[in-house]
Amino acid sequence: MIRSARPLLLMAVLAMACLLLAVSVGSGDLGGALLAVATGEASHLQNTLVMELRLPRALAAFGVGGLLAVAGALMQILLRNPLADPYILGLSGGAAVGALLAMLAGMGTALVSGSAFAGALLSVLLVFGLAHGAGSWTPSRLLLTGVVTASGWGAIITLLLATSPSHQLPGMLFWLMGDMAFARSPWPPLALLVLVCLILLPLGRNLNVLARGARQAQVLGVAVRRMEWLVYLLASLLTATAVTCAGSIGFIGLIVPHLLRLILGNDQRIILPACALAGGSLLVLADTLARTVIAPEQLPVGVITALIGVPVFLFLLYRSR
Repeated sequence: MIRSARPLLLMAVLAMACLLLAVSVGSGDLGGALLAVATGEASHLQNTLVMELRLPRALAAFGVGGLLAVAGALMQILLRNPLADPYILGLSGGAAVGALLAMLAGMGTALVSGSAFAGALLSVLLVFGLAHGAGSWTPSRLLLTGVVTASGWGAIITLLLATSPSHQLPGMLFWLMGDMAFARSPWPPLALLVLVCLILLPLGRNLNVLARGARQAQVLGVAVRRMEWLVYLLASLLTATAVTCAGSIGFIGLIVPHLLRLILGNDQRIILPACALAGGSLLVLADTLARTVIAPEQLPVGVITALIGVPVFLFLLYRSR
């Protein structure tokens, strides 16, 4: 138990370091003002910069990254596929259509987020309903339904972009590429991340067995269908919340669980909390790069995660030969 807790403690320390770096670095130099902010001796401008701008954005990035990594790990268990990611069942497409329609209607940020969440939930219901049909669904049937649904959402997104006014295209494209500037509050993703981890930790043994196959899990006394439904619903809720907060951010949910399994093994009691910490830390670092590399201009954080994720993914494929 102590040995398994060591990597989690190390990742927790790394997460705190990433958050501290994100608060310290930016287009405006704080110098030694962090200590002054902590002791209440900073100026009003320094307090505003840290407590109202950088810290909420860093915490939101940590929450979103953790949600995507945990959702990716759950999807890989559900589909018994180490290359599955949170967006594989078309949730990001449904959320994107909802958000783009809200932007075209001239709605505010809160309504855009609400529309994105509604679109993601619609995609969940659509995929589950089509995959279930008159009988039960299998992982392969669920995967195929999700891929086809995602293609349909992609066609609608292309149509919306092609027919949108030119002055609205930059904001729509930034949302599609993933941008932490859309995150209004860090508390919804953080609270959901903690809640889901607390729900999943007691189920770690059942998830370990389920990852080895439905038939073996059933022989060992696991309620397979009920567990698969729970995993699917939790992964969908995590992904929908993450996409609602920050748009479509790729590779976090694919790379982080895969890397952690190579390093820590395949015990879900360790992998899931490790995914929450490592995914959050990775997105905090990526967002820090996105807002500082060409400061004062900002890049979409999805560009940074793709630049990190593609070479890492290719390296993992090369190693798996």
